[in-house]
Amino acid sequence: MNVQCFEVTPAVGDEGGPLARTEFGAVRGSREGAVAVWRGVPYAAAAAGPRRFRPPRAPERWGGVRDCLVAGQIAPQDMNNTVPMDRSLEMGEDCLWLNIWAPATASEEPRPVMVWLHGGAYCLGSAAQGVYDGRHLAETGDVVVVTVNYRVGAFGFLDLSSLSDEFVPNLGLLDQLAALEWVRDNIGGFGGDPGNVTLFGESSGAGCVTALLTAPRAAGLFQRAIAQSPPATTVYGQERAAGVAERFRELIDLPRARIGELLECPLARIVRAAAVLIDEVPLQAPGTLAAAPVVDEDLLPGYPTDRFRDGRSHRVPLIIGTNKDEASLFRLFRSPIMPVTPQAVNTMLEQVEAGHPGLSAERLAEITAVYPDLAKPRGALAMSTDAAFRMPALWVADGHAQHSRTWMYRFDHATPMLRAARVGAGHATELPYVFGNFGTFDHDPTFWLGGRKQAAEVSGRMMRRWLAFAAHGVPAALDGSKHWPPYHPESRDTLLIDSIDRVVPDPEGDLLTAWGERAVGFA
Repeated sequence: MNVQCFEVTPAVGDEGGPLARTEFGAVRGSREGAVAVWRGVPYAAAAAGPRRFRPPRAPERWGGVRDCLVAGQIAPQDMNNTVPMDRSLEMGEDCLWLNIWAPATASEEPRPVMVWLHGGAYCLGSAAQGVYDGRHLAETGDVVVVTVNYRVGAFGFLDLSSLSDEFVPNLGLLDQLAALEWVRDNIGGFGGDPGNVTLFGESSGAGCVTALLTAPRAAGLFQRAIAQSPPATTVYGQERAAGVAERFRELIDLPRARIGELLECPLARIVRAAAVLIDEVPLQAPGTLAAAPVVDEDLLPGYPTDRFRDGRSHRVPLIIGTNKDEASLFRLFRSPIMPVTPQAVNTMLEQVEAGHPGLSAERLAEITAVYPDLAKPRGALAMSTDAAFRMPALWVADGHAQHSRTWMYRFDHATPMLRAARVGAGHATELPYVFGNFGTFDHDPTFWLGGRKQAAEVSGRMMRRWLAFAAHGVPAALDGSKHWPPYHPESRDTLLIDSIDRVVPDPEGDLLTAWGERAVGFA
């Protein structure tokens, strides 16, 4: 029996804080109410200089006690974006760290662990973002919450291996695997159970969850998974990755013979070139991203949706779902990441047809027929939502449910303000509900027209379901909430999360009939 024990050692000039031991040294955190928190705990060494585009390696051991009171450096990225980020955070290559929240009271049994992968289109974001604060989850569910910072953009998901063998693909995924291995080996020192780990994430973070569910190296590193709005088909082949890498080489203005100079380039130069590429690619090829996981025949031996279809995903329980109005947020911020205009959607369909010689004109006609308003913004948004998120989630669920218990949801709830702004249940709007982190009135405009009490009730149910799943592998809220039956391809029972939860069989109607059971994506 493992007994959780936090030693409190006084620090010079300080009252001290909760102490935990890792294989690399002791770490001191702080107390926030009934929760102990450690921020910026390194799970790997700085990925800098000659290691800039190489797999993560273990951090150096340290003597004494390391203070882990603030988040570490955020991964290099373009800060001129719409992701809400504390501008005081430092950007740098010592960015492989994690935050940990754990109940401060001792427990005779190790607690369930929830490991979070942030979103940001594979090129943005950080575990330091306030919405991912794990205090409420840890306190409400008596769990240990871990949020992972990892490389993004050119440093994490741009495959440059076609330019030189100095570069390695899927570095962001390799970082996440290193973090999961750290959790396996060290989370017991924080009161967590390394044999009961739930991997969860949203958007590109959820895309990483679905990718790792099909990666042989991830076997045994997590026992449950939650994928919130996963772009599961946004995984590309090596030929396409080589073309993107060549364009990046042009933008960085380095001849092939000198491409090794990327290891010495100032970060700002790489970030600027990557920012141009990240905007350019989805404009030229709507529905695609510059930086994303790649089928490298090693870490990812095949396209994840194919491996799900073939029953080759890891045998773990899975919650998966999307938001009702995913694409609306991209229209609001005028982001090029998703096609949200009729013209962009038509271009996407033309390129899908060109990239799938076996996709008949009749099949495409069946797909477009589901969207009678395709020539209007409303129809374009619906098509974009389904192509990027809803259909990939359904394809994953259909495959995974062949062998493991799977639950499907659709997040429909929206505050009066979000409905008035025509955002509705847009992309990422479920995040504060999952973490219980709503802002104050002054700092959360989503409640300017009211709705906070109802949102708190929805959040409470959602948190209890996620927490029950982490603890027991079944998302039962245990509070009189609507029973949520597992998903089966025959019935497709789906929990619609709103002011009143409902279970609806196959709420998407003819979508799968039109799109087909074989995933449609870009290679």
